[in-house]
Amino acid sequence: MASIQDPVYVKLCAQLASKLSISLASARRQVDQAAAKEGKRDVETRRLLVQSMLDALDKSGSESAATLDDLLKDSEGNSNFILED
Repeated sequence: MASIQDPVYVKLCAQLASKLSISLASARRQVDQAAAKEGKRDVETRRLLVQSMLDALDKSGSESAATLDDLLKDSEGNSNFILED
């Protein structure tokens, strides 16, 4: 039987998933792998780790959006670029 999930941890992972535009499962996997690298698997450490990831994204968040906009503008001249599917 699956263990009961910590609601705060799940909420933080959902915020991370939203900011990275990935699924909740992928965000949790990233946090789990980072926690495993540190050798810590308790929920409190994972909460702190996901919060630090969110803080890092907030610091560089505007830069990544600007980079994506620049990449899309550069791609419009490319014959293989499709605006609509």
